[in-house]
Amino acid sequence: MIKNFNPFFFFFLLVPLSLFAELRLPKIVSDGMILQRNEKVAIWGWSDPGSAVKISFGKQELKAVANAAGKWSVSLPPQPAGGTHTFVIGSKKERIVIKNVLFGDVWLCTGQSNMVHAFNRYTTIYPEEIANSTNDQIRQFLVPTSTNLVGTQEDVNGGEWKVANPDNLLSFTVVGYFFAKQIHETYGIPVGIINASVGGTPIEAWMAESAFQGFDDILEEIEKNKDTAYVNSVNRKAAVIRSEQFSNSPVDPGLASEPKWFEPEYVPISWKSMTIPGYWEDQGIRELDGTVWFRRTLDLPESLSGKEAFLEMGRIIDADEFYINGQKIGNTTYQYPPRRYDVPSGVLKEGKNLLAIRVTNQYGKGGFVPDKPYYLEVGDQTFDLKGNWSYKVGAVYDRRGMNYPRSISIQNQPTALFNAMVAPYTDYSVRGVCWYQGESNAGNPEAYQKLLPAFVRDWRVQFDQPDLPVIVVQLPNFMDVNYLPEESNWAEMREAQADILQLENTGLVVAIDLGEWNDIHPMRKKPVGERAALVARKLVYEEDLTYSGPMLKSAKKVDGQVVLSFDQVGTGLVAKGANELAHFAIAGKDEVYVWANARIEGDQVIVQSEAVEAPVFVRYGWADNPDFANLYNEEGLPASPFEVKLD
Repeated sequence: MIKNFNPFFFFFLLVPLSLFAELRLPKIVSDGMILQRNEKVAIWGWSDPGSAVKISFGKQELKAVANAAGKWSVSLPPQPAGGTHTFVIGSKKERIVIKNVLFGDVWLCTGQSNMVHAFNRYTTIYPEEIANSTNDQIRQFLVPTSTNLVGTQEDVNGGEWKVANPDNLLSFTVVGYFFAKQIHETYGIPVGIINASVGGTPIEAWMAESAFQGFDDILEEIEKNKDTAYVNSVNRKAAVIRSEQFSNSPVDPGLASEPKWFEPEYVPISWKSMTIPGYWEDQGIRELDGTVWFRRTLDLPESLSGKEAFLEMGRIIDADEFYINGQKIGNTTYQYPPRRYDVPSGVLKEGKNLLAIRVTNQYGKGGFVPDKPYYLEVGDQTFDLKGNWSYKVGAVYDRRGMNYPRSISIQNQPTALFNAMVAPYTDYSVRGVCWYQGESNAGNPEAYQKLLPAFVRDWRVQFDQPDLPVIVVQLPNFMDVNYLPEESNWAEMREAQADILQLENTGLVVAIDLGEWNDIHPMRKKPVGERAALVARKLVYEEDLTYSGPMLKSAKKVDGQVVLSFDQVGTGLVAKGANELAHFAIAGKDEVYVWANARIEGDQVIVQSEAVEAPVFVRYGWADNPDFANLYNEEGLPASPFEVKLD
């Protein structure tokens, strides 16, 4: 029996507590934030409709009243770089204190995986940079990955400002950090990074619905995706079909046998030899999707017995599990991360140590990516793991006749990432945008040529900054080198990215020499960030400097030759690492390209070929991986690839 029943108290228990939260700030307006210097800056939040809010900052006091939707906003007058500052934001009943605030330059670093990549994958590449990174003048706000197909969110789903130091840096974007570091060291101002990036995502996902005017097919897709029941239905049906198709996956004998194939007690019979690194389809196995086991032994001296160790196994396609002496050391479930595993103490022993790897490949070539490091490091000794390993096929997946059902990858849908990861803070003033994306759109460069300028124009509207600077990182060299002229989607993508320079306040970072043939995620991120900072120093900070490699300015025919003129020649054009220029191709009206002779004359390049009497087209660096393209300026910056049609 309930005594002294209070109906109001009962009502209070049933109502969500959030309804009584009078004062709330967006996640990005929080301790440690960096606000844009020398500009009016918005501070906003939510409160009860009609409630008064007071913002105290130093000796200044600003007031606001929440509108009918509960949102309030004030505009801070421009402030010089520096700090630290404290903000006190209060209503009649509540008070929020924001501490450790700096004014500086805020850069939005966004895109897909090559912007996502953080220092936790680059600890062996940049150990000194990580160790010496402590600097509270460089800070990052990492926007958590989230999606929304229905509409824009009022806030992001988490995140906090973190200062650069050896621990925090492991989650900092590598490109963004080196960009920010250069800006900070050059101008002595605080630099804030808003890191909003998601691997494998197309540009459409980062665009607002308003950006797609004229893209009727995409607008239709957006409208359809707003029906959550429809999206869920499509994905449920696809999941059922996939489940049925994979339910009969064969048992892996390497795991089913006793002892198991990774255990020292197992005696291998009828195992064959294969070279690591390399793909098994290139070493006698035809089109195998499934699992393959690898084993070898490694002799260690008594002095290394029981010691901790570090294992570097390059990259493996697709998934792997690594065992030493029957103990699982680590595993990775997909192909892209570098395989770096710590070996705990007590695993290694004197004499023979058994190394075993189970590799799973779902489609395409399976195995170990060439031109990557493969070794075991114990103390001050390094043991090379390249060479012959024994192997045996485990499970074989029969993909014949399989139906791959259509599903909707939500993070790849138009507006999905903009709505959840950008729209919530478009009131936050930024100095500019650094955009590294394009790999996921490389299959359709013609569409990207229209999407990229639409993206830039609309973000300028969204952030209410008509001249918002946007710096685009051009795709680097990637895939196999072709020693004949070729057609290339990646080359067309680079051309589409370079076309953004037709819009005011845009810049291009040329990275044609910073890629890797065997890795869509090249390791040389530092020079990408530093080149982006060079572009910013010219575009945004208006320094008089050579900020780019040679950029084609004009082309004309003179007596059967083609005369190419360039901007950004710096102190002169050079053929880097050679006496002659390479990777220039020329074609007549038939568009059949042949290699051309090219020479430097002052600030121009003269191109000709005896095989083409009447040149109509000229290309430079036009390939997936133009490995031997070598036109640079004296400042060491590469020319941007191009294709030009002559008048």
